[in-house]
Amino acid sequence: METLFPVSYKVKFISKKEKSQDYVVMSLEGLWWADDMEDFSIEDKSSWYWTAMIRQPDFITESMINQAILEVEEKKNPQAISKLRMETLNEGLSAQIMYRGPYKDEGPTVEKLHTFIADKGYVFEGSITGQKHHEIYISDIRRTKPEKLKTIIRQPITEI
Repeated sequence: METLFPVSYKVKFISKKEKSQDYVVMSLEGLWWADDMEDFSIEDKSSWYWTAMIRQPDFITESMINQAILEVEEKKNPQAISKLRMETLNEGLSAQIMYRGPYKDEGPTVEKLHTFIADKGYVFEGSITGQKHHEIYISDIRRTKPEKLKTIIRQPITEI
């Protein structure tokens, strides 16, 4: 986070200066997965992998991202700066639900979403194509009490 947000805000200011296009920096998002998504468990996070990301508007270019990375590296040099990259995420058809509360208590809401997916004749694609559990963090964890946190839980789906 100490790398993603400074770079995202730097990109915003580059866009405003170079393209006269301003925008709101989007929420932090996370992709979560395990080697075998059948074993993916909310309770056991020891085998999880993750990617943190912040969505960028369509008019942001890779060169703008690279320029922002260089400027943040020169000024702050955060430890994870070399791991940043611009990447396109194409999830396709998805189901999602708003969850309110601490992250550690998401399990029943994820189960509710998976039941909804199955009841509608779909399957969570992670078990088929390697798609990942996706969360969008609407609240700022630094400023929000755990019971007030808002998180969109999204699952890419496909028909059975």
